[in-house]
Amino acid sequence: MEQTSLFQNQSQEPLASRLRPQTLSDYVGQKHLIGQGKILWQLIEHDQISSMIFWGPPGVGKTTLARIIANCTQSEFIDFSAVTSGIKDIKAVMKQAQEKQMMGIRTIVFVDEIHRFNKAQQDAFLPYVERGSIILIGATTENPSFEINSALLSRCKVFVLHGLEIEDILDLLKHALSSEQGFGNENIEIEENGLYMIASFSNGDARMALNTLEMAVLNGEQQENKIVISQKIIEECTNRKSFLYDKKGEEHYNIISALHKSMRNSDVDAAIYWLARMLEAGEDPLYIARRLVRFASEDIGMADSRALEIAIAGYQACHFLGVPECNVHLTHVVTYLSLSVKSNALY
Repeated sequence: MEQTSLFQNQSQEPLASRLRPQTLSDYVGQKHLIGQGKILWQLIEHDQISSMIFWGPPGVGKTTLARIIANCTQSEFIDFSAVTSGIKDIKAVMKQAQEKQMMGIRTIVFVDEIHRFNKAQQDAFLPYVERGSIILIGATTENPSFEINSALLSRCKVFVLHGLEIEDILDLLKHALSSEQGFGNENIEIEENGLYMIASFSNGDARMALNTLEMAVLNGEQQENKIVISQKIIEECTNRKSFLYDKKGEEHYNIISALHKSMRNSDVDAAIYWLARMLEAGEDPLYIARRLVRFASEDIGMADSRALEIAIAGYQACHFLGVPECNVHLTHVVTYLSLSVKSNALY
């Protein structure tokens, strides 16, 4: 078990580490899994944990959730990374787990970046997972069906974790400003719009949001007895300017309408501008892709039936790759639709 040195200053730890939730009640996001009565909540509540894989983007709480499970189920928790561990390390951990099992202690082995293990390394876990010597919890940002051996995958339940909603990240940022483990002992002045900028920039990644807030606080302006975080400081920390864009408000519809009108007018530059404006502001690429699919039949239709195929392919590319890689695919689709002959005869 990791112990804290007497000489270690907690404030030197990254903010995200200091604020890591310890219980399910403190955990933010993933309500489809750990909301009361949901499947993972039931497994944890009734202490029926089995080997599982957490699949999701960075910063959504995969490691945190594994630690909470270990705490709730009173199991030994061993954490090691696929980046730095080899077969020799795996065997040493398995031997330790078997010894604990003989003492009646279950061991949860958490493997971060499990997709980075090669086939031989993944196979090394198999006999121990089968015998129940360990409960394996793997975390991956890649599709487990492609990156994890089928034999090991068949013995694990896959749970898909989603990027956090902006509202969830706003709650995290406000908690960081008020908590004693965060900046609760300091007088920090930051506007609601500034917090929204950070939450939007993080793109569903709680770690990125907290790291950005910490950087903004460290670079804030000292004014009398308070630290003032201006929009300029946030723009410098995020390395981008704030775009006026509310994904649930009027500006959202104004900009998607501007994209549609630009494509109808065959104005490629304008269409790409409005597309980039939405993507930079954190819009869901699948939302944009769905609107492009609609446009392909409604505004182009039989004038160029290939447009619908291109739009569907763009949607699938967004689904497979996500941001930022899919941005070029959306640009491809928008350019094609803008240059296509238009017809609303089908509509």
